Amino acid sequence: MANAATPQKKGSFSSLFSTLVIPLAILTGILIYMFVMGNPSNFEDNDPSKHPVPDGVGHVLGLIYKGGTIVPILLSLILMNITFSIERFIAIALAGGKQSSEVFVNSIKSLLRNGQIDQAIAACDTQKGSLANVIKSSLRRYKEVENATDMDKEAKVTAIKLEVEEATSLELPGLEKNLSIIATMASVSTLIALLGTVLGMIRAFSALATAGSPDSVALANGISEALINTALGIANSAVAIIMYNVFTSKIDVITYTIDEAGFSIVQTFEASHNR
Repeated sequence: MANAATPQKKGSFSSLFSTLVIPLAILTGILIYMFVMGNPSNFEDNDPSKHPVPDGVGHVLGLIYKGGTIVPILLSLILMNITFSIERFIAIALAGGKQSSEVFVNSIKSLLRNGQIDQAIAACDTQKGSLANVIKSSLRRYKEVENATDMDKEAKVTAIKLEVEEATSLELPGLEKNLSIIATMASVSTLIALLGTVLGMIRAFSALATAGSPDSVALANGISEALINTALGIANSAVAIIMYNVFTSKIDVITYTIDEAGFSIVQTFEASHNR
């Protein structure tokens, strides 16, 4: 098929993007934890082993730092979530093309009704995106079978339908790429946050179990670790779920628009052939 190379190139780029983003996010999360949140100025007497400064941005950064070794992992997941969400937002926005999908499909329908197939193909070149790619591929097949003498009407209609389905199957994986990573963030963030919560509570109970007066600093650190990890994990999980549902809804709209355009092309061909 004419457009087969395009989805393959998109898939290769997307795979490379995923391969690079994950290790970079992990590295960035560790660096932020060590040098930004762990900056001595965020703590009393410039000592990271003590409490965070009473107020300001340093207080928030120091408080998150007290979340312990699970925090850089959660920060990495947050960065991945943000990066892949931005990437999917751009990719899905480009899939619709330059014009509004509704306006574009209506213009294609109008051109088809007037028998202007070449103009419709040119409009697809101008529009660009997954929607335009599917319609363009279908229109080319339309032209190929229109004057074919070795095919009857039913065979021609079937050929156009198959072209729509094939073109759609090649474009949809590109739209859904990396959505599985965002979906994974929703569950993994919660589980890692739970691990951090358990570790924090262990530290807190260990401070209470000391002979004599409990170690107040260790107790505070343990409770902070438990609550901070819980907050970061739940927040990232909530954002991941929201973004996944948003992107899934947008893809459903594009898929519906593709189906509508494909049906119009087939319907127009049948009407033209009957005349």
